[in-house]
Amino acid sequence: MAVHQTPRHTRFRSLTAHGRPTTAVPAEGVQPRAAVTGWLARGAAVVRILLGFVFLWAFFDKTFGWGYATGSAGAWADGGSPTEGFLGNVAVGPFRSTFHSWAGDAWADWLFMLGLLGIGLALTAGVALRLAAVAGTVMMALMWAAEWPPARHLADGSPSMSSNPVVDYHVLYAAVMIVLALAAAGRTWGLGGVWRELPFVRGSRWLH
Repeated sequence: MAVHQTPRHTRFRSLTAHGRPTTAVPAEGVQPRAAVTGWLARGAAVVRILLGFVFLWAFFDKTFGWGYATGSAGAWADGGSPTEGFLGNVAVGPFRSTFHSWAGDAWADWLFMLGLLGIGLALTAGVALRLAAVAGTVMMALMWAAEWPPARHLADGSPSMSSNPVVDYHVLYAAVMIVLALAAAGRTWGLGGVWRELPFVRGSRWLH
C-alpha cells in the first residue's frame, strides 16, 4: 500500500498528539512568508520608509540644489559635483589623499548619486533589500572612512569633534539596512512580496 507523504515544500506546520498546530522548522531552501509579523512588521516598515526617504532626499537635494546640504549653484543638474565638496574637504584619516583624488571625478559622482537613488528607491518600495543592504553598507563604510571618527584631531590640529571613535550614524544606518533585509521588511507596506515572485528574482536570492 502506498503511503502518501506531504511534500516538504508545501507545509510548514504539523499537528501535535493533541491536535494543536505547532510550527515546524522549514525545510532547507524554503523561505518563510515573512520574518516578522504584526506590529513588529509595521514598525520595521516605518523604519524602512523613513530611511529610504533619507537617501532619496539626499539624492534630490544634490541633484537640484534645494538649498539644504547643497545650494542651487552646486546642483548636479547644473554642472555641480556631488562629491567634490565632501571628498575634497576630507581632513583626517589614512585615506585622505585617496578621497581627495576621487573628488569631482565623473565616475565618483555617478556611482554616488546612483547609489543614493537606488538605495532610496529600494528601501522606500521594499524591494531588493539584500542588494540595497550590501550597497548601502559599502557606501556607509566609505563615508565612515572619509570622516574617520577614531581621530581626535584633524590634519591641522583642530579638534575633530568626533563623538564616538567607532559607532556613528553611518554604522547605525548600515546595521539597520542589514536588519531590514534579514527581516524581509519589504513585505509590509511595500512591494517585497510582489518583487520576490517576479521570474528573474525568484531564482536569485541575492535579489530578494
